[in-house]
Amino acid sequence: MLQEAVIALPCVSPDGKPTKSGIAKLSALKSGASTPKAVADITGHPLFRVRSGLRELVNAGFVKQVDDKYQLTPEGDKLVP
Repeated sequence: MLQEAVIALPCVSPDGKPTKSGIAKLSALKSGASTPKAVADITGHPLFRVRSGLRELVNAGFVKQVDDKYQLTPEGDKLVP
């Protein structure tokens, strides 16, 4: 029986560092995106994954949410060129 694999795009690894997917979202924020839709448009990631990824990045302290917009924290800013 063939089962479909569910591909998760976690944004923060178990050791607390951002993953490739997380870095992509951080880079999108640094380039000026501030909403999940704008981050999804830049990264090409599905909107539902971007929303959950941004929550992970907020919980890890790399991003902060102000109203309905997101921005890098100083810690998150250090991680992207």
